[in-house]
Amino acid sequence: MVNRQWISDLVEPGKGGVLSQVYDCLMFVAIVMGTVPLLFREYRPLFLYFDIFSSVVYIVDYLLRWMTCDLRSEKPRWKAFLLYPITPMAILDLLSILPTFEVISSSYRLAKSARLLKIFRFTKIVYYIGPLEIFIKVVKKQWKLLMAVVLVALFDILITAIIMFQSEQEIDPVTGEYIFKTFYDAFYWSAITLTTVGYGDFSPVSDVGKTLSIISSLLGIGIIALPSSIITAGYMQELNQRMKEEEEAEKANKDEGAQP
Repeated sequence: MVNRQWISDLVEPGKGGVLSQVYDCLMFVAIVMGTVPLLFREYRPLFLYFDIFSSVVYIVDYLLRWMTCDLRSEKPRWKAFLLYPITPMAILDLLSILPTFEVISSSYRLAKSARLLKIFRFTKIVYYIGPLEIFIKVVKKQWKLLMAVVLVALFDILITAIIMFQSEQEIDPVTGEYIFKTFYDAFYWSAITLTTVGYGDFSPVSDVGKTLSIISSLLGIGIIALPSSIITAGYMQELNQRMKEEEEAEKANKDEGAQP
């Protein structure tokens, strides 16, 4: 009988000893080989073997994680199996498997669009790089605060775009047209200005537009800094928590070893 706990430890980084490390290396190679074809415009014969190898590894990994998902979940066993395919990481894993259609036959209508989905194969690297795993965990914990910041930013962008679109009625002397021909142009300008990027492809010429640009840039500095501070604080808190747990585990092991 297959030991499902052993399989669960195998697919989880750092839990299954030497074999788990070998499995991690295999997955890392599959990730790299699965994304290398995206670095070239022409599909070379060697890439077919890359795709076959990475596709097989991804499918096997997906099935192993699904068959042991209840061991890593606090939910009832039947519920864990049922809900696993719609968990965020499982969805990303499934999207990374879809390019397999291209390997089977390029005649599939999904094949062309599935090729771009290979980029999702790179997301699996989160499993095998500790800092990225911590980052994802922090985002999950602080998602309400981060969403609040996103909503504030979108509200600011929308209001600024409306004001700019209605107030900037000047004609561009080069093109002979309005500087902001559509509301989307104003929305795009507002987003770029809020993030203090400023590509310069849209530039207001009226006094109202210039003043609004100054205000939006100053607000952008504060709004864009908020997510960074939230994630940094959460990241440090998570690191301290993990260090504390490791120290407690190490102390417990020493106490057990000292007992006669």
